Amino acid sequence: MTAKELPDGTVPSPKEDGDFILGPTHNPAAEMTVQESVPQGTIFNFTMESKDSKIYPGIAREQGTFGTPDANEPSKLIVTTSHPAPYTRRVSVYVPKQYVAGTAAPFIVGADGPDKSLFTALDNLIAAKKIPVMVGISISNGSGDAQGSQRGLEYDTMSGLYAEFVEKEVLPLVEKEASVKLTKDPEGRATMGGSSGGSAAMIMAWYHPEWYHRVLTYSGTYVNQQWPWDEKIPHGAWAFHESLIPNSPKKPLRIWMEVGDRDNYNPNIMRDNMHDWVLANENMARVLAAKGYHYQFVFAVNAGHTDRTVKAQTLPEALEYVWQGYPIK
Repeated sequence: MTAKELPDGTVPSPKEDGDFILGPTHNPAAEMTVQESVPQGTIFNFTMESKDSKIYPGIAREQGTFGTPDANEPSKLIVTTSHPAPYTRRVSVYVPKQYVAGTAAPFIVGADGPDKSLFTALDNLIAAKKIPVMVGISISNGSGDAQGSQRGLEYDTMSGLYAEFVEKEVLPLVEKEASVKLTKDPEGRATMGGSSGGSAAMIMAWYHPEWYHRVLTYSGTYVNQQWPWDEKIPHGAWAFHESLIPNSPKKPLRIWMEVGDRDNYNPNIMRDNMHDWVLANENMARVLAAKGYHYQFVFAVNAGHTDRTVKAQTLPEALEYVWQGYPIK
């Protein structure tokens, strides 16, 4: 599929599938600024302790250490410095002013929270009736990054475990703390994130399409970063475009993705040719197109990894795209 080059400063239509190139100027969308005339949602904040989790009791990798590539298997990283460690997780919940108590609300779950910019966008888009009246749930990671860390374990593992953690341990607390009821309908549930939080968003929906149908990712880590190494999926999230999407029946997912022209490339000691974020995201778009998915892929010029200016420019359109087809009351 050929990418459509957009005039500088513009974003794609939220009604259009396919590949798009954004020009080098990234000014924030109007919806990313707090508008006093718009009804403001309420933010509820609470924390979760690792000792209370049956799924993630907590690990950490010793500071200043990483790992060593396996001499016989370059796609495998050996980490010997990871050990049990406690964490405290923050959760922020946005409840729109328009929410009717007792009704089952659609919602979006975001990684690496709290994400105040998401809540501002929701205020303005809901008021403009561009997206449904929905709850925003922003969950912080359990600390660290990449192989051997709690964040890496949560976000880069190719299984349904993180989605199960959210379903069993986070969402019941959200309903209790914010006095909301969350829909069980997968059409009314979305995931989002950047970097490994982006691959986590895709992983949640891929392994649990009965829970999530809508996915939004910035600089998704569709690369080989899974740890512990799994012989069934030895290439981690690189497998999404290498084999999983091409070789699996099409799932009922709607996906918005972005990558920057200056995005990550080989940021560690693994020289396995599976650590190019630009190539990984381009491959994702290619296999999604071939399979007939509803997706929108944005390639941003003059943009780095999870680029803040690009997010401020595109998030409202991305949310509107992801929620296409869902009734707005």
